[in-house]
Amino acid sequence: MATVKVLNMAGENVGEITLNDEVFGIEPNEYAVQATVKNYLANQRQGTQSAKTRSEVRGGGRKPFRQKGTGRHRQGSTTDPSQIGGGIVFAPKPRDYRYSVPKKLRRLALKSVLSAKVSGNELIVVDELKFEEPKTKEMVNVLKNINADKKALIVMDQKDENVVKSASNIQGVRTALVSTMNVYEILNHYSLVLTKAAAEKIQEVYA
Repeated sequence: MATVKVLNMAGENVGEITLNDEVFGIEPNEYAVQATVKNYLANQRQGTQSAKTRSEVRGGGRKPFRQKGTGRHRQGSTTDPSQIGGGIVFAPKPRDYRYSVPKKLRRLALKSVLSAKVSGNELIVVDELKFEEPKTKEMVNVLKNINADKKALIVMDQKDENVVKSASNIQGVRTALVSTMNVYEILNHYSLVLTKAAAEKIQEVYA
C-alpha cells in the first residue's frame, strides 16, 4: 500500500496516510478513462444548435431564372442549398447527446485516475482546510505552501462555504466533494488536493 505525507495548511509534514491499493494502486485502464471522459463531455453538451433545411427557408415559389440562355446552371428553386440564402444540407437540429456508461466502468475509470495521480506524485493530502472567513489571499498562500499553485482540484468530504468561496476566484482552481468529483475534472487539473477526511471517505466508498 502506498503511503503519502499529510501536510498542514503551512505546508509542514504532520503525519502520513496509508492509501488502499484497491483504489489508489491499480494499473490505470486507459479504455475506461477514455470512455468515461467522452461520456462526461457528451453529457455536458446542450444540443441546442439548429439550422433550416430547404423546406424551412423562405422563398422557392418561383423559378429564379429561365431554364436556358443565361449561361448559368439550371435552377428550379431559391431554397436549393447551392443558392445564397438556400437551405442547409443535413441541417443540425436540437437533440439530446446524453447517454450512460456502466457503473463498474465509471468506478474503474475513477480508480485509474486516482492511481495515476499517486504514481505521478500529483496527489496532495492535507490534514484539514479551515478558514474563519472567505479569503482568496489565504487560499493562494495555502496552495503555494503545499506546492499546488498550478491548476488544482480541491476535494472535501463535506461542503465548506468558506473554502469554496476562497477558491472560487483563483484561476485554474476548483473545489468538489467526494460525491461530486469526476474523472474529467481530476485529469484536467495538475494537482489533486484531498483533505484527510476526503481521502478516508474515498477509500470507504470505492474500496
